Amino acid sequence: MLRSPQFYRYWLDFRRALHDWARKKRYQPEIMDELIGLLKGPIDRHNGLVGSERRYGSCAVVGNSGILMQKEYGELIDRHEVVIRLNNARTERYERNVGAKTNISFVNSNILHLCGRRQGCFCHPYGANVPMVMYICQPAHFLDYTVCNSSHDAPLIVTDPRFDLLCARIVKYYSLKRFVEETGKSLDEWGSAHDGSMFHYSSGMQAVMLAVGICDKVSIFGFGKSALARHHYHTNQKAELKLHDYEAEYDLYHDLVNNPQAVPFITDKFKFPAAVIYQ
Repeated sequence: MLRSPQFYRYWLDFRRALHDWARKKRYQPEIMDELIGLLKGPIDRHNGLVGSERRYGSCAVVGNSGILMQKEYGELIDRHEVVIRLNNARTERYERNVGAKTNISFVNSNILHLCGRRQGCFCHPYGANVPMVMYICQPAHFLDYTVCNSSHDAPLIVTDPRFDLLCARIVKYYSLKRFVEETGKSLDEWGSAHDGSMFHYSSGMQAVMLAVGICDKVSIFGFGKSALARHHYHTNQKAELKLHDYEAEYDLYHDLVNNPQAVPFITDKFKFPAAVIYQ
């Protein structure tokens, strides 16, 4: 296996992808204006559409919170031009609440790593023709990307590391702000309260920011929690991951809806879309 031509080709592709990703890894807020070309363009071409600089008219970002079971938003979700779903959350048997349509599957690379163990690297709960957008959690996962990308008919797109760093900076700002306002403690104490070395934005947050960059109207479903609802509508997970600060992310969504100019680190020329949260 290690001496086979196929393995050698995978190894070269892995090194090339990792090198390109590392080379781009820097803070550059202008990346928000490039998302149409970087992400929407390949998806449009896959769907047989001429590349366009226009944004999608409307996008629904569907989170995985159990609060989705409290409302029947399925038809409303499916009426959007584009529906973005997270981490392969299933829709079967939940259509009345979460809809059935999926145009973009947004995942973290841990999901693809699990899929890589399957025959043919199958990772398509929404159909093999649905494009997948993925952010890299660990550089080693580029090997999964290299192997799986060769077997996927639909685009498998890795988020630009400049976009990753921008999302990380935005979420940390909101987390620091909330920490100081709620506790009155100094910023130096934030790390011990939030496991600073492991702190990371959630997949949902980056999917929302992706929609902000490529859509004229963004509708956010299934973000939030309730004492009467499970953490995820489709799993038995009982608690949030401690490496995320969901409350800080909710503050971001509130600003996107009510005061987008308050969102930090975005260039002045960027045009925010209209946004609404359904709870």
